[in-house]
Amino acid sequence: MKLKFWQKDTAGKPKKKKTKAREWTDAIIFAVVAATIIRVFFIEAYTIPTGSMERSLLIGDFLFVSKVNYGARIPMTPIAFPFAHHTMPLTGTKAYWDGVQWKYRRLPGLSKIKNNDVVVFNFPEGDTVLKEAQDADYYQLLLTSSREELRSQYTILDRPVDKRENYIKRCIAIAGDSISMRNGVAYVNGKAEPLKNTGQMTYTVNFTTSDINLDLIRNLGVRTEDIAQVSDQVYQIKTSAEILTELKKLDFVRSVMLFTEKPGIFDRSIFPHDPNRKWNLDNFGPIIVPKKGWTVTLDSASMPLYKRAIEIYEGNKLEQKGNEWFINGSKADKYTFKMDYYWMMGDNRHSSLDSRYWGFVPEDHVVGKALFIWMSFDSNGSLLNKIRWNRLLKGIH
Repeated sequence: MKLKFWQKDTAGKPKKKKTKAREWTDAIIFAVVAATIIRVFFIEAYTIPTGSMERSLLIGDFLFVSKVNYGARIPMTPIAFPFAHHTMPLTGTKAYWDGVQWKYRRLPGLSKIKNNDVVVFNFPEGDTVLKEAQDADYYQLLLTSSREELRSQYTILDRPVDKRENYIKRCIAIAGDSISMRNGVAYVNGKAEPLKNTGQMTYTVNFTTSDINLDLIRNLGVRTEDIAQVSDQVYQIKTSAEILTELKKLDFVRSVMLFTEKPGIFDRSIFPHDPNRKWNLDNFGPIIVPKKGWTVTLDSASMPLYKRAIEIYEGNKLEQKGNEWFINGSKADKYTFKMDYYWMMGDNRHSSLDSRYWGFVPEDHVVGKALFIWMSFDSNGSLLNKIRWNRLLKGIH
């Protein structure tokens, strides 16, 4: 029996059979829509491109990040090319249209962000980028250059919140916490929070000889770029506590000492870039992380810490006239925050651009919670050892 190319529906009208082209088009559209819904509201895959979370997360790890745990964020820039974040892969042009912007809204989540969660978020200082040097931090460059000087060398771009670069760090302090750091150890609400065993610090290693077999050190898991020679027999090595234990067992190691910046030395690159605060990478604070409903007094001590949050993240017009502050045209001596904020730091403490450099992460920048590693590739491994089998389906803690 031959099948007819058309048949009548219940209304008596002929119903043509779909062509192959139409079937493929419908299937592609359905797949794109379904995948977009999944990655926006449920789960999305990310990769680790830098060593800022070594050795908790390695370069080449592929993660699944949950949008459900903290509640999926409704797209703030809804008109965008599917599967492209902010830039088209071939043309280098914008992958979104910012002519339509929606207010920040988030669906209910399973939980709130907790201390030590590993979180994916949009880079807070990513609102302004340099087209020809997108890996550079525009605001860090402003510490030594003017906007006019940068404009003469680069094309300056603005990006909406949800189209800023995705970062992954550990949430050291949540909204309302007090965070400080002394000699490389973080303190949350006055309690020491030692670095995880898989995190990395810098150690000064004194060897018994200048004829050092660095391959033995690399074989322990230390990357070449994490080994720096200071003198004939002294090196600075960035590594984890686990690897350090094995390193100390080598018969040509004389001594090992933790290296940290000295207290009281001012580093202008460290948030809030205030000369009145002699803070550096390993010594800063205390800083209170803003919480929704928390009120701060506006004065010369607090404003270096909270000015950007009030003006940029919460969208107020902020002016200073003499010693007085005006918010949206009205004189103000206090401000009550509208959002929760977080303090994020990398586990590779001396190779991580994190909250120590750019301050708080607002809640509207939060993307999701890192769940587990579904694949991991070692670019330095041999052809047969490219896949790190021991990291597959490994949970992130």
